[in-house]
Amino acid sequence: MHAWLRRLRGALGLGVTWAAVGFAAGMGIEVIHNLWPNPITGEVDIWPMALALPGLFGGVAFSLVLGVLGRHRRFDELSLPRMAAFGALGGALVALIPAAMVGVGLATPDVSLWRLTLGLMGPFALGGGTAAAATLAIARMADDDTPRIGSTPPEDAPRTGS
Repeated sequence: MHAWLRRLRGALGLGVTWAAVGFAAGMGIEVIHNLWPNPITGEVDIWPMALALPGLFGGVAFSLVLGVLGRHRRFDELSLPRMAAFGALGGALVALIPAAMVGVGLATPDVSLWRLTLGLMGPFALGGGTAAAATLAIARMADDDTPRIGSTPPEDAPRTGS
């Protein structure tokens, strides 16, 4: 049971991290729109939430895809293209959420459901792939063996100082 709780915490943590990045990107778009109003950035009124929610769901979906397809592999065994593909698959799964909501009666689309799903799938897959590759790059940077400030040295490390 503890393994499931750890996986759930990891999936939610990754989703919250991706949501924070999406929120920050949305704030950047809002600032650009406030300084230079234009029709492209004016299409959405609340960019931070418009990017944070897909980030949250995309991070959780990517974590689930990684848990299934990347099982029994360490980060140093995964390639950037494979991680990007896992992220793109997670993003494509997020694009299916509106269709699932319509299927259970929680939403009624104003446009064709196919058009909506396919319209979301490209940007979500691209965003998921990019975020997954960046996640692996950051994890690899943090995984090096350099000692950290305040960390205890390994037992076999030579002693220095007095």
